[in-house]
Amino acid sequence: MQKAPVKNQLTHDLEQLDVQHYLHPTSIPGQLPKMIFESGDGIYVKNTDGDSYIDGISMLWNVNLGHGNKELGKAAQEQMDKIAFASSFAGYSNEPAIRLTKKLADWTPEGLNTVFYTSGGSEANDTAFKLARLYWQLKEQPKKTKFISFVNGYHGVTIGAGTATTIPGFHRFAGTEMPEVYHATAHLTECEKGDRSHPDFEKSARHLIETEGADTIAGIIIEPVQGSGGVYMPPEGYIEALRDLCDEFDILFIADEVINGFCRTGEKFAVDHWDVVPDLMSLAKGITSGYAQLGAVMIHDKVKEVINTSGQVMAHGFTYSGHPMACAVGIRNLEIMEEMNLVNHVKEMEKVLNKGLAYLEEKHATVGLTRNKGLMGAFELFEDSASGKRFAADKKAGLQYVEDCFQKNLILRALGAADGKAIIALAPPLVITKPEIEKMVSIMDDALVNFQA
Repeated sequence: MQKAPVKNQLTHDLEQLDVQHYLHPTSIPGQLPKMIFESGDGIYVKNTDGDSYIDGISMLWNVNLGHGNKELGKAAQEQMDKIAFASSFAGYSNEPAIRLTKKLADWTPEGLNTVFYTSGGSEANDTAFKLARLYWQLKEQPKKTKFISFVNGYHGVTIGAGTATTIPGFHRFAGTEMPEVYHATAHLTECEKGDRSHPDFEKSARHLIETEGADTIAGIIIEPVQGSGGVYMPPEGYIEALRDLCDEFDILFIADEVINGFCRTGEKFAVDHWDVVPDLMSLAKGITSGYAQLGAVMIHDKVKEVINTSGQVMAHGFTYSGHPMACAVGIRNLEIMEEMNLVNHVKEMEKVLNKGLAYLEEKHATVGLTRNKGLMGAFELFEDSASGKRFAADKKAGLQYVEDCFQKNLILRALGAADGKAIIALAPPLVITKPEIEKMVSIMDDALVNFQA
């Protein structure tokens, strides 16, 4: 039997204020908060009652450098002491915004040399859609307005990004959908290469292009490694096949690296695993390790050259585009990643996490389909993994297991319930150490023993 947590007066008072005044995102309205965070240090967070937890999901896949990094706080303070906010409209600029554009151009694949700043990932993906349509308008191909995204993709919650998202709850929320966005099944490599005899060909992006007409498709957007839809890895050759498909039909390739980016998968960006260069690339989350609200779209030279021919004011932008303080944090964030040689560290920690996942899968009949790239991984819960028999949906196995881990002071996230799956996502801060990963695995192991009992 689980012990009821002991709450202090501060926690009690905050809970009452929260439930009265705070409408939470991605939560059931009117419920008391599950936990009120008070502080953090590395992979650990602490609540207002003083209890410490391992953050096994980097909050929302974004606290790449971990909690409590004083260097990032110092960068924010120093910039705020100079000028905290400055407009980027009407040709105005500021030093941190300019210097971060150069830093991002150096970090991203060759040819992605121009940045449009946003406040986060949803705005970045909406911006990518707008820039793609603008590009084709300026190329005198105004019929190219449609987009293709993929099943299990998550691209955000604004109207455009939410329509491209295929997770049902997000896609259908409040009936807000953008027309001319189509969904293909991901990871059909042979279909995208042109195999029309494949049984799933009609679910492929290639089939959609041929059906709708290539002269109507503006872009294809994909997370190289799918995140919130289930942490699905692309099969060998798939990302390259998609790039080739876009080249064949003169369609813009949009890489959503909002979760994947900034060393999460063991390279600076996930597309680097396959040497693929997108035409547009959406960034956010790890760009500041969550220490400031910032997103961006990286624009390839071929797209920027066409946009430059417009001669008109671009009627798109956000109040906080190029926010000086956020950009200063972004610069320091990337510098620290370089100083730490974070890509190599993540590659080493990937081996440790893979070993732990293999151990769990071998020991527990309920664990299967383990997968991981860098420090972006998952496993699935089954009644019996050998036969593939899943738990009944009403058992809510994923949520139950995540709650069991939470009671043992480990924060994880359950995915896939809408598809009858129990996927447990793992994405700890990238500064995690070998002993800390082993501690995570030990907690998950103990929770699995209880889960099976």
